[in-house]
Amino acid sequence: MKKELPYFRIENAFGGNQDWFRDPMMHLGGCGAAAACDVCISEALHGSKNHLYPYDVHKLEKEDYISFSMKMKPYLRPRMHGIDTLEIFINGFQKYLKEAGEEEMKLSGCHGDTSVKQAVMEAKHQIDQGMPIPYLLLRHKNVNFKDLVWHWFMLVGYEELEDEFYVKIATYGGYRWLNFKELWETGFRKKGGMILVQVPDKLQ
Repeated sequence: MKKELPYFRIENAFGGNQDWFRDPMMHLGGCGAAAACDVCISEALHGSKNHLYPYDVHKLEKEDYISFSMKMKPYLRPRMHGIDTLEIFINGFQKYLKEAGEEEMKLSGCHGDTSVKQAVMEAKHQIDQGMPIPYLLLRHKNVNFKDLVWHWFMLVGYEELEDEFYVKIATYGGYRWLNFKELWETGFRKKGGMILVQVPDKLQ
């Protein structure tokens, strides 16, 4: 079984791109804010929540995305150790949602110490509801994930095979498929995890 979210494109990029940010701190550590921006754009475009994106969601442009990231910065500002817990992200993003007049969306965390079986179920449920998933990866012993270390990115699809579960990730304006079990089992005690976004009218 395979499920891919429609998601969005900006110029030739798949989703947003942190590398566009001109603010030095955002360019270096704005991945959390970028993830929140991407959730807002996706919901404005595909979930009829236009109030989450302060520009024209039907004419997505790079400059608007950069400006949007600066609006998100006060809520999910870069810091010395990064936005390195799900709670920091949830608290900051909830403040943005409240000030944007959004009262339905609820945020919760699926922490990295959750079993891979349960995490797969949570990821499938979210994507089946049409919701992209902000994902935090801290350290990882597998060098194949070195470009994703200490980074927020998005899960925007999955493919379930007989013995494996793959996820489609979006980051830096591109996408690729990864083995979820390998991604989830980092080999370190301190872990990241996934942000789960509930919207009542999407729940089954």
